Amino acid sequence: MISYAFYEYNMIQIFFYTGITTNTDRRIREHNGTKRGAKYTRSRRPVSLACFYEVGETRSLAMKEEIRVKKLTRSQKNKLVESKKTV
Repeated sequence: MISYAFYEYNMIQIFFYTGITTNTDRRIREHNGTKRGAKYTRSRRPVSLACFYEVGETRSLAMKEEIRVKKLTRSQKNKLVESKKTV
């Protein structure tokens, strides 16, 4: 099952990175220490999981949710993270 995940960066200010994955632990490791992580995350390490939630069984559903969330304002993303908090 594809999981939809938010990653929270603790630096001077907090950044959100939104992505989809089938394995959140592996994806966080990739963002923190390999070239497989997104270019955006390489200069903002360390990455820690702010929240995640299951979207569905198809990549298409997960991508639609990712696009929807990326359009949210920062305030709306903060509320979503708080409502789905896992850490």
